[in-house]
Amino acid sequence: MIRPIINNVSVDCVIFGFDNTSLNVLLTKRELTDPESGEILLQDYTMQGHHVLEDENLDDAAKRVLKDKTGLENIFLKQFHTFGDTDRLLKEKDQLWIKTKFPMVLNHVITVAYYSLVDSAKIKPDQQHLDTKWFPVNELPALGFDHERIIMMALDYLRDEIRREPIGFELLPEKFTLTQLQNLYEVILNTSLDRRNFRKKVAHMKYVIPLDEKQKGVAHKPAQVFIFSRDVYDRTKKEKLDFSI
Repeated sequence: MIRPIINNVSVDCVIFGFDNTSLNVLLTKRELTDPESGEILLQDYTMQGHHVLEDENLDDAAKRVLKDKTGLENIFLKQFHTFGDTDRLLKEKDQLWIKTKFPMVLNHVITVAYYSLVDSAKIKPDQQHLDTKWFPVNELPALGFDHERIIMMALDYLRDEIRREPIGFELLPEKFTLTQLQNLYEVILNTSLDRRNFRKKVAHMKYVIPLDEKQKGVAHKPAQVFIFSRDVYDRTKKEKLDFSI
């Protein structure tokens, strides 16, 4: 049974991933061709989103989108803004897409935006949208709708939040090195950090726990690996509310 959608309410998810070099966002190619000539009428990329179903709340809709696109459940997800400009779908190319593919959708759609943080190595291929791939946030392709604005605002929220909460660990593998952790902060905050000061500060974080093991399968001298403990953080965060580096 097909579940009806709410034609003027959607959710959009900015899915961030980290490859130890750049902060990336997951995007899907949007392409429209002339059925007779085969000419490409429209080609760009969009974020992951969908209209809310009639019997669905916003958070559940966002979780559904994430599960469809990543194959993952129980991953970091945070609502950060609602976009309701009356002209957000009125660009010529977006109107062509909507009238061709989704004629039931209204011209004024309000979208509730979320951002999600994932270990990109765990992403499972989206079989319905094989043209889905990662792009660095500073090298975005042409985007549909107002998705560039949404991504940039999500990045601002992430930069603010990562200074105060240990959400960056969501982007790392379960076991990581201090170099990987420092690279993550430098990339997201777009700054260089002093190695000695960084490690001194991390050493005071009881929830960043060193393991009695080192990296495996690396060409260089293997470094010690660490894990993040949410339980320890929850017990000790009153001692240090400021997670800024």
